[in-house]
Amino acid sequence: MAYNGDVKSARPDDPLRGCQLCPRQCRVDRQAGARGFCGAGAAARVYRHGPHYGEEPPISGTRGSGTVFFSHCTLRCCYCQNYPWSQDGRGEDRSETQLGAILEALNARGCHNWNLVSPTPWLPQIRAAAAPLIARDIRLPFVYNTSGFESIDTLDAYRDLVDVALTDLRYARPETAAKASLASEYVAVARRALTWFWNELGRLQTDDDGIARRGTICRLLVLPGHADEAIDNLAWIARHIGTELHISVMSQYTPVHLALRRDGWNRPVSQAEYRRVTDAAEAMGFDNGWIQPYQAAASGEWLGCEMPAGEGAVGQ
Repeated sequence: MAYNGDVKSARPDDPLRGCQLCPRQCRVDRQAGARGFCGAGAAARVYRHGPHYGEEPPISGTRGSGTVFFSHCTLRCCYCQNYPWSQDGRGEDRSETQLGAILEALNARGCHNWNLVSPTPWLPQIRAAAAPLIARDIRLPFVYNTSGFESIDTLDAYRDLVDVALTDLRYARPETAAKASLASEYVAVARRALTWFWNELGRLQTDDDGIARRGTICRLLVLPGHADEAIDNLAWIARHIGTELHISVMSQYTPVHLALRRDGWNRPVSQAEYRRVTDAAEAMGFDNGWIQPYQAAASGEWLGCEMPAGEGAVGQ
């Protein structure tokens, strides 16, 4: 579906009726069983939950990030490592009470935050699940872990679920976004979302132990044959936001899913490609953040498609 700008929900009393939570503006009645582009229904579907030790250091810390991997995604990335649940919809439907119990258990395990992975289709359910906990003074920082494909109206409406933004900037050309993720509008939308996160949250703030409490992190996954787009995005950030933004440059692209059968996408990023991006980040003055060491592909331990469903730690 074409993106026609940010539009207020057709049913603000129930955002799942005439759903416009993401930029695709599908306007389907999820309460009546209709499904839009992402395939999400009325009950929040969760694939896995538990402490995650492989996020950026201020997110994972020493006790892990309390991660909830939500099923159904608003993109269709040909290389998605999480495709069994992000695209195929695997997972278990959870009531608001059950989802609240997951959040409470993550807090009880000592996790540093509530890390919401691909939360956009489920924001109403997440808010309802967290509300009783917050009323009991059980509250962790929310990490809004997103592809960057976000509606500003939705971010405004669910600002209470955003303490730390962990957002992507994947493409700099609409034609690449269309071919790789079925979202030609991604570049404009994700850059606008990053600007919103920056204006609302500012630079990353940590506590005395170095754990994130508030702020913005932008991930740039270097894609094979598209290192120039990562460099273009770095230049855009430097020009429109500034080099004080914390960035996370990643080399872990691994050809899985549909990418295995697509020329150009069926190989890892080369060391030379990755070096071009890291050199550019250094030359532009990006001193805050993390540069992932070069690796030809992610190991099986970190591949989402190798991760079993249910409850359990990731990367421990």
